[in-house]
Order: sequence, then C-alpha cells, then structure tokens
Amino acid sequence: MVDIRDLVPDIEESIHYAGSDNFTGAPVDGYAAPRCYLRTSAAQALQRVETALRKDGMRLMVWDCYRPARAVQAFVRWAHDLADVRTKALHYPNLDKSALLGDYIAPISGHSKGATVDLTLMRCVPGGKGCLPLDMGTDFDFFDPLANTDSPTATPGQRANRQRLVKAMAAAGFVNYPQEWWHYTLPSAAEPGVIYDVPVE
Repeated sequence: MVDIRDLVPDIEESIHYAGSDNFTGAPVDGYAAPRCYLRTSAAQALQRVETALRKDGMRLMVWDCYRPARAVQAFVRWAHDLADVRTKALHYPNLDKSALLGDYIAPISGHSKGATVDLTLMRCVPGGKGCLPLDMGTDFDFFDPLANTDSPTATPGQRANRQRLVKAMAAAGFVNYPQEWWHYTLPSAAEPGVIYDVPVE
C-alpha cells in the first residue's frame, strides 16, 4: 500500500469515513486518519488519471480508497440497527434502511483489497482560482437508483459528467460499479481472496 499523496502531493481529498460526515453519522472504526492508501499499481494508475485530467483543466476529488475490513463490519452493524435513521434524509431518503444490505452495503468490500476508490470530477477555474465539483446528480454515498451511473432520471448534463469520469478512469484501466457513479476498481491490482484489515493511520 502507498499513500496517494506520495505520488500526487496536492490531490484533493475529502475522506468522509474519518469524520462524522458519512452515512453512519460518526467516525468509522479503522479510520484513525483521513488518508487514501491504495495498492501501488492502483495508486500509479490513479496518478495517470489525475495527470491526464489536469491537461484538460480538470482534477479528481477522492472520498475513499483502501477500507479496512473492520470498517466494512461497522457498516454492516449500522445497517442492522434499524432504529438509527439519523442520516436517512441525506443518504437514503427513498429507501427503507432494511433495503441497504446487499446492493449498497456488502459484508465484504472490494475496497478492502486496496484497488478500489470512490471519487468525483472537478473543473478548475482558469488563473489558479480553484476547482469545483461537477454536477453528478447526487452526493457521495447516496443510496438510491438515481446514483446508478446510467440512471435515466439523471439529467443529460449529469449523465454527461458521469461519462466524463467513466472515460477518464477507464483510460487507466479502472472499471465502474454501475450502482454507484463514484465507485471504481482496478481489477489487475486486486489479489483474489485477499482482504486487508490494517487501520488507516
């Protein structure tokens, strides 16, 4: 594993699970620091994506990378606690919490292999005045069919932005998870049957 900032020191990060701004409403077990670790080949591929995007006035914002197995177990425990609906309005307004296990929250996550990343695309303002996220139609970890990459209920502009991200990531070998427009995996970097549980520190 390497820290993506070892390769791209100024990559934009907002690691939600290290704080309370996530669907559980609290810092998640295993995230002792807001860091993005990936298998070396996945980090190098992400570096290639970022480098190519910058030539077009765009950049990535990373939300999650390697995820310890203990964090995944914490998600499953949260999903089983049907009384805790504090984040329903923001993260799953149209679904009952009992429907989240399976398609949205799995007992084993590809993130724990160190080859999966959650992110979005930003367009940068000329003159070094910063970058703003593109309109993708939903926020990160919005559990709803609208978050499906090819959702017919997304606007044409939102669908076009999602496809920009798909194309940029695919150029480096990343594959999108169709249920979530932000979720990408580099299959060649994931060892079959290997799950890691080292805390993010």
